[in-house]
Amino acid sequence: MIDPATLLTIVLMAGVTYLTRIGGYAVLRNRTLGARATAVMEAAPGCVLISVIAPTFVSRNPADLLALAITLVAATRLSMLPTVLIGVSAAGLLRYLIG
Repeated sequence: MIDPATLLTIVLMAGVTYLTRIGGYAVLRNRTLGARATAVMEAAPGCVLISVIAPTFVSRNPADLLALAITLVAATRLSMLPTVLIGVSAAGLLRYLIG
């Protein structure tokens, strides 16, 4: 059975994530963004992905470093969603196989 505090934490984190996603739509729904603001908004998902994988650059775990290399190769050839799926799958599989 899951600890109630852990469950509450997960639910609250999901709620905050949802509110930040919907908040952007609510704030910007009646506005027209300029070219510069549009470029920033389009670059944001990539920035988030980099902040998630950046700690792996300093890892000494061979599975993490290999998964990082696979993710970087995928990122040069594929769009965001396939790259994320490949990176997560590679990390999970390599951590299972290598440790």
